[in-house]
Amino acid sequence: MIALRPEVADRLAAEYVLGTLRGGARRRFETLMGAHPMLREAVARWQDRLQPLSEVVPPVAPSERVWRAIEARLDGTAAAAPARRSPWGALAFWRGWSVLATAAAVVMAVLLVQPTPMPPPVVVVLAAPEGVNTFVASLSADGRSLVVRPLAAVQVDAGRVLELWAVPGQGAPRSLGLIQSDRPTVLQRRLELPATAALAVSLEPPGGSPTGAPTGPILYTGRLSL
Repeated sequence: MIALRPEVADRLAAEYVLGTLRGGARRRFETLMGAHPMLREAVARWQDRLQPLSEVVPPVAPSERVWRAIEARLDGTAAAAPARRSPWGALAFWRGWSVLATAAAVVMAVLLVQPTPMPPPVVVVLAAPEGVNTFVASLSADGRSLVVRPLAAVQVDAGRVLELWAVPGQGAPRSLGLIQSDRPTVLQRRLELPATAALAVSLEPPGGSPTGAPTGPILYTGRLSL
């Protein structure tokens, strides 16, 4: 007896039930099924799993010409090898499972064409106390990507840079990186959304804060509203 891993048996059973296992591979699978209880159990599980899909798509009756060709082929097979006739080759079985295979294909197509919609990004406005030279931060819904852009060019003294900070509800701010004063900046930083209460921009020496905390004045701030 050939040893089969459970994951291989499950994959072959799924292809068999859906009808994608064809030709010699399908005939070998049917032969193995007689000697491997694992394969028979896997096929039964997939049949039970796909049975509800038969209600998704109404059955469509093929033309009589198609059924005559199928019946002729099955009858020819039975005449050539009557001892190998099994319920798996019965015409009623294939009629029923052709409907299930069609339904499964339709469901998979719907899942691929209509993926789960992603939540919208979080937008934070970072404004100066006097309300000029505002920055806008757009944060992806998963908190992994942040785009910061100035609505107007910000004048920064020579030898100074702007640094963006995540401000938690409690505890010390965490640096998210340096941002440009005259064009958008894309930051690939993990931002813990529930724990972050606000964003802030400080004025720092070249390379950013040397202490890991803001050392210069806080120029812009904006609260997160989730």
